[in-house]
Amino acid sequence: MARLDINRSGEMDVFVRVVERGSFSAAAALLGMTPSAVSKLIGRLEDRLGARLINRTTRRLQLTPEGAAFYETALRILAEIDMAEREAAAGATPRGRLRVNCNIPFGQHYLLPLLPSFLAGHPGVTVDVSLTDRVVDLLEERADVAIRAGPLRDSRLIARKLWQSRMVIVAAPSYLAGRGTPRLPEDVADHNCLDFGFARAVDGWPLLDGAGRVATFAPKGNVLVSDGEAMRLAALAGGGIGRLSRYHVQRDIDAGTLVPVLEDFNPGDEEPLHAIYVGQGGHLPARVRAFLDFLAANVRPYGG
Repeated sequence: MARLDINRSGEMDVFVRVVERGSFSAAAALLGMTPSAVSKLIGRLEDRLGARLINRTTRRLQLTPEGAAFYETALRILAEIDMAEREAAAGATPRGRLRVNCNIPFGQHYLLPLLPSFLAGHPGVTVDVSLTDRVVDLLEERADVAIRAGPLRDSRLIARKLWQSRMVIVAAPSYLAGRGTPRLPEDVADHNCLDFGFARAVDGWPLLDGAGRVATFAPKGNVLVSDGEAMRLAALAGGGIGRLSRYHVQRDIDAGTLVPVLEDFNPGDEEPLHAIYVGQGGHLPARVRAFLDFLAANVRPYGG
């Protein structure tokens, strides 16, 4: 029999009913089938799988180890099918697991504090959050939504802009007290510059030269970090000067624990922040649409 000719979910449903009811006749009565039809269906399923699932005796049915494993898997698959159908229905209530991949600064300072409010309004949703500054493939990671900073490059994705934030070079007062404050763009070469250990869309630090033109300076230092939050913490510890989105460090600037430097030469370039997702003909699961709408209504950048 060809693979497409087999109603595997239907077979699983019958098998689960037999196990739950404890007999072919009880399952048949529930499903509107004859006991012989149920027995033959289970027999065909066992033949196709090449494994006995149920030991039959005159008094009761007993699951084999293979049957017990198949039963647990069938329960999960049928539950997922049921959830998928309910979510796909027009006007479905948001429910199910929402997988969110988020850059670390936004995740720690904005997303995680907002989650209790989102979940209070959508109790049927479970949010699975992964924080990383690494650009992941949504399809490979099976993520519903990714929140990314910087330019977008994947044309398969649909983006919803949350905000954009001006870039700023900062250092801790303790670092500046020991190494001095850079006054000109070329002074960057004399300082320990914090940098990322992975490729970025924008390579180097753009700064204005004396003629008002943008020149790119390559940061050099002895600290490479995996994400923006690690760079912020390294800067706070006096490890060097770093270039970050202003929204990420605005609270530190307000508290005086980080100080902007070379602001007279800041070209004013901004880093956008988007919520991105895979579009499927304009149709989104209710949980994804609810989350995107929530972000649009509740994300308020600090310091912008």
